[in-house]
Amino acid sequence: MMGAGKTTIGRHLATALGREFLDLDQAIEARCGVRVATIFDIEGEAGFRRRETAALDEYSRTPGIVLATGGGAVLAEENRTLLKVRGCVVYLRAGVDELYRRVSRDRNRPLLHTPDPRQRLTDLIAQRQHLYEEVADVTLDTADQPIAHVLQALLPILQARLTLS
Repeated sequence: MMGAGKTTIGRHLATALGREFLDLDQAIEARCGVRVATIFDIEGEAGFRRRETAALDEYSRTPGIVLATGGGAVLAEENRTLLKVRGCVVYLRAGVDELYRRVSRDRNRPLLHTPDPRQRLTDLIAQRQHLYEEVADVTLDTADQPIAHVLQALLPILQARLTLS
């Protein structure tokens, strides 16, 4: 979910593993020359999701990267298949209160442009949690966890998986 720490932890994880980091939303923004929120305004969520699938297909073919997807990437079955087949998927989980605390002031979250963003987060978690669990190879709670603790828990798991593959 948005605010779970995908970009922050992904960057640190890539550094620790000596790999390139890529944030899919940032890659889409760079390609389009506008923010995700602007893409939503112009093309709607469906237009953004089409771009997201194309970018995920492209970047998930790149070996040896740490890729952070947007929280809604799991909505498309094609994306879930790409994630499961082409990578080791880490589901960073946090509760609605923590997620809200992290994203409440961020105006670049188009799905939270509602009268009740906390309720919207609750609804999104209810809609997506089973999809995150479906694709996840590893699930890790990030609420109230310093980045160093998350990495300390995650690195041995991923290093073992990388050794086996």
